[in-house]
Amino acid sequence: MTAATGRRPAVLVYAVAVTAYVAAVFHRSSLGVTGVDAADRFHINAAALATFSVAQLAVYAAMQIPVGVLLDRYGSRRLLLTGGALMVVGQLCFAVATDVPLAVAARVLVGLGDAMTFISVLRIVAFWFPGRRNPLLVQLTGTIGQLGAVLGAVPLVALLHHAGWTPAFLTAAALGATVLLLVLVAVRDTPHRVHPGAVAPDLASVRRQLAAAWGQPGTRLGLWTHFVTQFSGAVFALLWGYPFLVQGQGLSPTAAASLLTLMTVATLVCGPVIAHLCARHPFRRSVVVFAITAGTAAVWAVVLAWPGRAPHWLLVTLVVVLAVNGPGSVIGFDYARTFNPVHRIGSATGIVNVGGFVASILLVLAVGVVLDLATPAGAATPPLSAFRWAFAVQYLLWAVGAVQVLRYRNAARRRWAAEGAVPTPVAA
Repeated sequence: MTAATGRRPAVLVYAVAVTAYVAAVFHRSSLGVTGVDAADRFHINAAALATFSVAQLAVYAAMQIPVGVLLDRYGSRRLLLTGGALMVVGQLCFAVATDVPLAVAARVLVGLGDAMTFISVLRIVAFWFPGRRNPLLVQLTGTIGQLGAVLGAVPLVALLHHAGWTPAFLTAAALGATVLLLVLVAVRDTPHRVHPGAVAPDLASVRRQLAAAWGQPGTRLGLWTHFVTQFSGAVFALLWGYPFLVQGQGLSPTAAASLLTLMTVATLVCGPVIAHLCARHPFRRSVVVFAITAGTAAVWAVVLAWPGRAPHWLLVTLVVVLAVNGPGSVIGFDYARTFNPVHRIGSATGIVNVGGFVASILLVLAVGVVLDLATPAGAATPPLSAFRWAFAVQYLLWAVGAVQVLRYRNAARRRWAAEGAVPTPVAA
């Protein structure tokens, strides 16, 4: 490590930056465990409720590439502060919202702020730590961030049911504001005392950079890896898992929130394991991707085909398997890093990060629409059969994603052969 500003230790900067990401995941997840209450508060059906998450995820996905450009220009600290402020404002609006337009606008602000956070933390890792630590710290960042989902499960649900909607989300905003102050005090972009501002790239340069990143099959392999591994666990945690457990499986709100918490805890355990496998067997990363996808699809098949409500042990198995989805999707960022030169990793990372969130948007919408179509007229809540049809839509996305991962893995290998490249530990 080089001399830091005021001898500021890298671990402190990283810890506060990761705390900002934990807060972002908390804000992102806060709708998932409050979806049933949100439907009652705003008097909306499942499809309308889905628009809340779609608005949030769509903004997140659409902003990934622009955020990459802004990050190169303004640095991590400014984007973490801006993103944190946007999420605080979004939660304040959500706390007082009584109509759908304001609620959707609030989720848009949360999605916009969230979009600036993870990629900013990855840039801090790149500047503050040696390159050899990057893969582990990237996986660790994604894993630790899931602690935010724990805060968004049992504690938020308990506060919501004890104090009500507005106090619960005002508390969420206060938590975000506290983290914002920590970032302001502790985070710096680089360990150097003087960090000259980057020159704003012109539009032609940005286009060339994006075209070069997109033209690399490894980038698209990363995108489809992110696509096929992330959406099932993300959608379950962000919106539809809680209604499925409470309305479909008949669990109490506390039991459902506890399962979502277990899912997060399992993610914390799985993340380092996935990182170790990818570091130890870099030529077999796509095998890990296919194993995660096949395992998730298989467990869902058992849950959906189970006669009547699934036993508790099966639901526990489901959430544990879904917990692997998040760490699995981080393999996509590893592809972006290893298949691209340093000067375009930001662009490649932004492209990869779009994949899983596009898939999540499609599934959030599809589940909402199918639930409304499959729910009998006059029914207060969707029956279990409606949830079964809705979650079956996942198999279409898995099929498309798996084919594309195989396609671009083969394309990357063909490029190596054509260029006569010597295989290194960046293989698919």
